[in-house]
Amino acid sequence: MTSVFKRVEYEISVDDMSSSFPSDLGYGEELPIDNSIKIDENIPRILLTGPKSSGKSSIQKVVFHKMAPVDTLFLEPTSDIIKNDVNHSTLVNFQIWDAPGDLDFQDPTMAADQIFQGCGALIYVINAQDDYQESLARLHSTVTRAYEINPSIRFEVFIHKVDGLTDDAKLDVQRNIIELANGELFEAKLTLKIHLNFYLTSIYDHSIFEAFSKVIQKLIPQLPTLESLLDILISNCRMEKAFLIDIVSKIYVATDSSPVDMQTYELCSDMIDVVIDISSIYGAKDEGTISHDPETQSIIKLNNGTVLYLREVNRHLALVCHIREDKFEKHGLIDYNFECLKNAIKQVFEVGKKLKHGSPF
Repeated sequence: MTSVFKRVEYEISVDDMSSSFPSDLGYGEELPIDNSIKIDENIPRILLTGPKSSGKSSIQKVVFHKMAPVDTLFLEPTSDIIKNDVNHSTLVNFQIWDAPGDLDFQDPTMAADQIFQGCGALIYVINAQDDYQESLARLHSTVTRAYEINPSIRFEVFIHKVDGLTDDAKLDVQRNIIELANGELFEAKLTLKIHLNFYLTSIYDHSIFEAFSKVIQKLIPQLPTLESLLDILISNCRMEKAFLIDIVSKIYVATDSSPVDMQTYELCSDMIDVVIDISSIYGAKDEGTISHDPETQSIIKLNNGTVLYLREVNRHLALVCHIREDKFEKHGLIDYNFECLKNAIKQVFEVGKKLKHGSPF
């Protein structure tokens, strides 16, 4: 990372102090799956599985419950399937099921139909620092069983805990796992039916957030529309990059079609933390929560001639843009185009609600 990102200049207006971002960041209570839990088949579901000590529960705690990575060392092993509801908007609305590491989906007594049917994505977590031969064997049996029950399910593989590996070792582990996993599918003649996506992840950097972002985006039917809207925005405003970010988890639910630079995403993600921290201290509060202000905006000038610009879309979503400083002079044009984008996103929400409830347009 070059030194230009080490020093930033903050320009935060009075409007920022009354942000409507939620002050109690976090999602719903975790509950074990049993017959008393109602399963909504209309809500996309993500199954988080993998061997013991692969880091499944740590991932969920860090991403969706804001737990510090160092505190995950004290988590108890998962003994039951735990359901976590993430449902505060039309775009960010899904369930995560955290499965224990010793769960055998090939067991005939296992209710695999209930688990896989209606599941939008299966995330299999592999510990990159352990011997992963057995993990790959279980990966193959899990995805083949899941495909038998639900052919439309998406398969994602997190090669996790890579923070303890060198860059060369990361690439070697990734290459080996991809070759071995796809090799087993080829032998079973399933390569044309089952496609595995691989990600290098760690809870100690933003890689886990980026990986989860890509998984969640596949479950958002409005994603092509949102990408097109962001493409129009950066084209008209001469922006470098734009992210539509979920405030609580800092997962970006959409971005423009240009490639994602990890450093830019990290800066945009960290900017949200800055705004939340300042607004929680100085913001006007109403009955224990930060009051609503649709005009929330924040500006951070970097010393490499670029600007980070944040605008609130709604209580749970923010638009964070990366712009060259000379292009940021046309502030009125940017604000006008943002309002157009905000109205368009609102219409996307309304359409999503109508489709969910089966209402005609």
